[in-house]
Amino acid sequence: MPPTLLELPFLAELTALRRDLHAHPELAYDERRTADLVAAELARYGLEVQRGMAGTGVVGVLKAGNSPRMIGLRADMDALPLTELNQFPHQSKHPGRMHACGHDGHTAMLLGAARYLAAHPDFSGSVAFIFQPAEESEGGAAVMIEDGLFERFPVDAVYGLHNWPGLPVGQMMVLPGPVMAGTCTFEISVRGHGCHAAMPHQGVDVIVAGAQLVQALQTVVSRNLHPGEAAVVSVTQFHGGEAWNVIPEEVVLRGTIRSFKAEVQEAIERAIERLCSGVAAANGAQIGVHFDHRYPPTVNSPAETRFCQEVAAAALGEECVLTDALPSMGAEDFAYMLREKPGCYAWLGNGVGGGSLHNPYYDFNDELLALGVNYWVRLVQRALPQ
Repeated sequence: MPPTLLELPFLAELTALRRDLHAHPELAYDERRTADLVAAELARYGLEVQRGMAGTGVVGVLKAGNSPRMIGLRADMDALPLTELNQFPHQSKHPGRMHACGHDGHTAMLLGAARYLAAHPDFSGSVAFIFQPAEESEGGAAVMIEDGLFERFPVDAVYGLHNWPGLPVGQMMVLPGPVMAGTCTFEISVRGHGCHAAMPHQGVDVIVAGAQLVQALQTVVSRNLHPGEAAVVSVTQFHGGEAWNVIPEEVVLRGTIRSFKAEVQEAIERAIERLCSGVAAANGAQIGVHFDHRYPPTVNSPAETRFCQEVAAAALGEECVLTDALPSMGAEDFAYMLREKPGCYAWLGNGVGGGSLHNPYYDFNDELLALGVNYWVRLVQRALPQ
């Protein structure tokens, strides 16, 4: 039997709050309504509230006892530029914006933990409840850090929690080391000589050269890396041409690279550059490649990971905690916080068969609210014992 969950008399209110957030999604750095709601709730619980980092970031601080220790708990607040296709009452009221990654649930769970701990301050130290904007591709965590997050709130460790579709409700994955991949985008421009499609010998065909590159890029991982290394190279865009009877002057390919190690990323980039040079020479084209490094890998520190595994076992039951699953090739800007402070990023099961993240039919599972609050509260009580 799993441990008994905390009694949350405000669970219905928390569920309504989560659904309100879902109905009013806001994109990166524009989370004004969300930030106002979060700040008002934290103030109502009696926390000290600080605003303004990364524009819409909110941090609430709760102190108890006399310990000088401080820990940080982080939730992301932003939505995705996606039109929701669900038909339930709390569907998005803003076409083209949707909480398709569960950040509404993350925000609600952390608010629930703040509310419970404010009413039951059975810990000694300080907790910084960090509500971060712009996780989705915009690096809000890095901006909060640049704005002085850890100078103003000098936490000893920082922790994150993300819902995870495909994992049964009531289970958690708490993995040591790399848990999410680093991400880098690439853009390859292929320039040739446009000509009539009926007279290809008079030009340099960039469509053919681009197609060769798409195929060649599939060998970067399989033929340049040790088979034990994990990496992904995906071409996601191919732009070129405007007429059916014209071979264009230029095409552009774009895509993404995912890896867990800097040396693997470096090897991938050099391999792509070699391929571009070879295809250019073979076709008489000019090919240039540009890499844009985005989020670094999310790497959990050993001691804090073991600690969170113990917390999860105490909160949900030891049999419900997975510690040896595969990491994800997705990316997460909590990585920036883990480069500054020790900590752990964990996954909480959102259920099986309920759709994937970033899907227009996705919805956060409200069964997780009590489980997430339970995890956060147990973490604070163990990290900051009286």
